[in-house]
Amino acid sequence: MSLIAGLFQSSVGRKLIMAVTGVILFLFVVLHMVGNLQIFFGPEHLNAYALFLQSNVEILWPARIFLLATIGLHLWAAVVLTLENRAARPQGYADKPAPLAAGYASRTMLVSGLIVLCFIVYHLLHFTVQVPAVNLTGQDFKTLHDAKGRHDVYRMMVVAFGNPWVSGFYVLGMALLCLHLSHGLRALFQSLGLKNEAWGPIQGRFALAAAWIIFLGNCSMPAAVWLGVIR
Repeated sequence: MSLIAGLFQSSVGRKLIMAVTGVILFLFVVLHMVGNLQIFFGPEHLNAYALFLQSNVEILWPARIFLLATIGLHLWAAVVLTLENRAARPQGYADKPAPLAAGYASRTMLVSGLIVLCFIVYHLLHFTVQVPAVNLTGQDFKTLHDAKGRHDVYRMMVVAFGNPWVSGFYVLGMALLCLHLSHGLRALFQSLGLKNEAWGPIQGRFALAAAWIIFLGNCSMPAAVWLGVIR
């Protein structure tokens, strides 16, 4: 118990919490994207995949609770560490220009993280809870079913991304998420004690490449709907 308490009470422990939760969330984002990309294989593949997830409630709900707890811990650690860093700065620090080495992503981590949180809430209301008021299409997504009686997730995504406001918001959300990831992945290597002069540049390229892959992968779906590739 003292070890766990130390993680929450020390700055090093909070950095470790943020790094570990960051890894978990990054892996979830990748798996979530891979699952959704099945839309390119047609409604049969995507709807069967969705049915598999929805049918295994003994796995689905514990996973959802675990992910929500992970997001909460990640956000808590980020806020506390940001407040600590600001409190530790000299009074005149704010008047000095930001270091050139500090990228835009690193200087806006907390803000971009909070905006990403808002996007996650909207995404859950849109596609998971399926609240009609937020989909901007005038349809109730819960009523969409395919010929086999399964929830038609394929049609839901096509209808949703057919709305330019929804598609634009998703692209913006992905841009902010990947901006957040590009710096977060670099930072977690340092927090986990894995960063050094030899591996630092490679880790930086990996972080940038991963952010771009996730951005392009997720944005390919609304783009495909707009281009008529997915109907």
